[in-house]
Amino acid sequence: MLLNAIQQALERSNNALSRDAEMREIRKSYGLLTRREREVMALVVAGLLNKQVGSELGISEITVKAHRGKVMQKMRADSLADLVKIAARLRITSAPGKSAPAA
Repeated sequence: MLLNAIQQALERSNNALSRDAEMREIRKSYGLLTRREREVMALVVAGLLNKQVGSELGISEITVKAHRGKVMQKMRADSLADLVKIAARLRITSAPGKSAPAA
């Protein structure tokens, strides 16, 4: 019974350490984004289309696509759904017109 409790505690500790390491990596990746990439990321995960992001930020749709591609690459997101999950973990919930929080 004591060994079982110790084993469970070790498993919980390992899981917590793993989650912490993963969050450090996500924050590190987010820290690599430029201010503009952070703005684009916040608006994209808020559900805006590239055209709307461009209008919001006063940049062309082509430029939004370039920034969005860099965001996906730097954040190691394979899809928009992945990026949304990452943003949720970072607590990035920006409404249009507002920039994302700093890392």
